[in-house]
This record gives sequence, C-alpha cells and structure tokens, in this order.
Amino acid sequence: MRPPGWLAALAAAAAVAGCSSAPAARHAAPRPGTAPPAARARPADWPMYHLNPERTGDAPGLPPAGPLRIAWRASLDGAVYGQPLVIGSTVIAATENDSVYGLSRATGRVLWRAHDGTPVPLSGQPCGDISPLGITGTPVYDPATRLVYAVTQTTGSRHYLIGVRVSDGSIEVRRQIPAPDHHPAYDQQRGALALLGGTVYVAFGGHFGDCGPYRGSVVGVPASGIGPLRSYVVPVRREGAIWAPGGPVISAQRRIYVGVGNGAATSPPYDDSDSVTELTPALRRVGIFAPSTWAADNAADLDLGSMSPALLPGGRLLQAGKRGTGYLLSSVRLGGVGGQLAQAPVCPGTGAYGGAAVAGQVAYLPCAGGGLAAVSAAGGRLRVLWRGPPGAAGSPVVGGGAVWVTDIGAGILYELSPATGKVRDQVSLGEVLPHFESPSLSGRLVLAGTMDGVVAVSGA
Repeated sequence: MRPPGWLAALAAAAAVAGCSSAPAARHAAPRPGTAPPAARARPADWPMYHLNPERTGDAPGLPPAGPLRIAWRASLDGAVYGQPLVIGSTVIAATENDSVYGLSRATGRVLWRAHDGTPVPLSGQPCGDISPLGITGTPVYDPATRLVYAVTQTTGSRHYLIGVRVSDGSIEVRRQIPAPDHHPAYDQQRGALALLGGTVYVAFGGHFGDCGPYRGSVVGVPASGIGPLRSYVVPVRREGAIWAPGGPVISAQRRIYVGVGNGAATSPPYDDSDSVTELTPALRRVGIFAPSTWAADNAADLDLGSMSPALLPGGRLLQAGKRGTGYLLSSVRLGGVGGQLAQAPVCPGTGAYGGAAVAGQVAYLPCAGGGLAAVSAAGGRLRVLWRGPPGAAGSPVVGGGAVWVTDIGAGILYELSPATGKVRDQVSLGEVLPHFESPSLSGRLVLAGTMDGVVAVSGA
C-alpha cells in the first residue's frame, strides 16, 4: 500500500485463517437480526460508506441540487478520514484521536463523544503518514443492534472494534481484533467497515511506505461482540494490502469483493496479489482476477488495490488501480489471471484511488491528479464519457441530480452535471481535506470530513 507522492504532500499541509476464541463484550448488544421498524434506515440516512453494501454512492430521492453555501462547521479532536454517517437527526464522525462523535444534523453541535484508547503517534509507527493514528476507516451502522461500529488503532499495536450507541454515545461492544498476519505493529486499518448477516467485516493493509512483514487480511467480527472470529489472509510472502478506503464491497448475492495490493513476487508463480478477490461470508475465497501484467505491477507498485471494486448491474464489475487501466469483469466468474471481459485506459498516467460511485451502467472513478472520470460499461465495453475538473480527485457520490466530488488539496466541493461533467456550482470548504475524502449526502446537506472535524454544505 503506497499512495503516490502527491498524496504524501497533502498529508504534510491466508489463506483462510482458523477461528479464534472470543472475549466477552463490555456490554452485550442486542442479538443481530431483523431490525424493528423504528430502527430501519430513513431516506435521509447515510449508514455506511457510499450508502449501501454495494458502495454505489447513489442516493435516490434527494431534492434537486441548488446553490451551495456552508451550513455549519464542527471542530472535533482530530482529523476525520472516514465518511460522516447520518442516522436520523445525528451525524456520526470518527476521528484519528480514537473518538466517535454524535453531532446535531441541524447545527453541528456536539451531542456526545465516545473516546476509547490512545491513538498512535507517528513516532510509534514503523512507517506512515497519519499522526496520530486512531480511527481511519469509515464506521458502519447496524439497525439491528442500533450501534455504530468503528475500529480504533491504539498504542501497543492493538486494534479494537467498538460498538457505540447512537442515542447517547455509550460504548456497548469492545472487542480486540488480533492480527491475522501476526504482525499488528505493521497493520493499518483504513478500509471502510462492512456489515452482512450480523458480522462486521474489517480489512487490513500496511502503513504508508509498505514497511515490515505485514500481509493484507479481512476479519469478520460478530456484531454482538461475542463469538468466534473469521479471517482471510492474502497468501503472499508479504504485502498484498487490502487498504482501499471503500473497504469490502458486498453484492446482493452475498459475495464480498476486495481490491488487493501488490505483493513481493515480481515473477511467476502468481502469488494472489494485485487482484480483485471474491470471498464468501465465511471468508473463503471463491474467485480471483489479476491482470496479465501482475508481475510488472508488483515491481512498479502499480497494483489494483488502490480502489475498491465497483459493482455494476447485470453481473459486471469494474476495477481500476494505480496503473490507470480499467478492467471490466464478470462478478459471477472473475476469470483468473487475464480473464477480463474488456479493458481500457480510464485514468491514464494517474491511477484510481478511493471509491467509485455507480449509477446504472456508468461508474464515476476517482482518478488521482487527472480528475473524476465518468466511465460507461454499456454494451460490454469501457468508454470514458467525460472528465471533471483536473483537481477533483476525491471519491465521488451521486444524488439530487448531481455528482459530488472534492478537490482535496484546494478544499473545494464541486457539484457536477452527471451528463457532461460541467461544473454547476462549487464552494470552498476552507481547508485541505484528508486523503481520499468522500462526501456524504443527507437531504439538502453535503457532509465532508476535514483535518479537524466536519463541514456541512447546504444546497444538495
């Protein structure tokens, strides 16, 4: 996992593993299952990264976008790298100070704060570019337990899954996640958390700089906090990070897809790195795709793991990584090495970093340095329809008849036409944004994490 140099500059301004025994939760949460009607998500809710398990980032039923203005700002105790969530009248934001906040959706006022553990200073990391390092991955809300889940990274090289009550900020679940690769000091949790069938899925990669003997992994933790863990470890000698900010992507068929980074192998035999990997809910691998250039990708750090897979209608999947080549795949049969249905240069010379948004047969890709790219997969081929402003390289979302994307370095939120990519409106957020920032949509609000909190824009 090695983001390009321009991202570092912004920061400055298994194989399937066996089950493990489970410690008791701090407080037992309600048993996951069918949520009562009152606990179900409402139309203005944003309960996980890019809204849904498929990570489409496409929010239906929002009012038409209008003129943009800053509605409120909330200064918190650290940078907010993950997407803010919205549950009813509460905005959820998690910080690199190992805190989870509940904010008033109307005003940004702090309603409660849940703090757990001490984050890791840069001096305590083997390498890296986030200081301090606390909660980086986007949390996920479970309407069955009515808890929001986040993963803290704490001093002593420990990761904990915590479940926080949305109504009052009480921590109801706390469960340590042992490192499946047995090298916790070298593991970083950046990908968004995913939820399926009462299990929270947590992906791990390495720190910026790819130091140490880590291997990428996914861990399944019971949402109750009680019971055995499941895990998948990428069967590489080292590396193979699962670090893309969109985290695991889950299809309607209950398959889990992850982008896997480069491995150490630069010649055959193939080592299962540089791939799209398909897992079952039990974290058994059932499918894999890798480009025929995998060895060269590994040697040059041009792997697929920088973007989460984009699920398309009709059993298709689009993946683009650091090389900038887009691969159209069958999500039912990924095809192995060189098994793509089609390919095209979609982010040439820059690569794709973060999470895509999907609306019908069009995927909006976060092309680093080259701006957003709208890519059509209609007819079984890939075609770039338009490109957005050159600096608009954040991870996009769609709603209210617009595409929303940020220029991270300039701190600008853009409202774009989905048909042409033309800028309809824009607003300065007043500061540099975290790596791979992706806004959330709720009613007429656009919410963005910043280096010291959350900013809300009215006009969506």
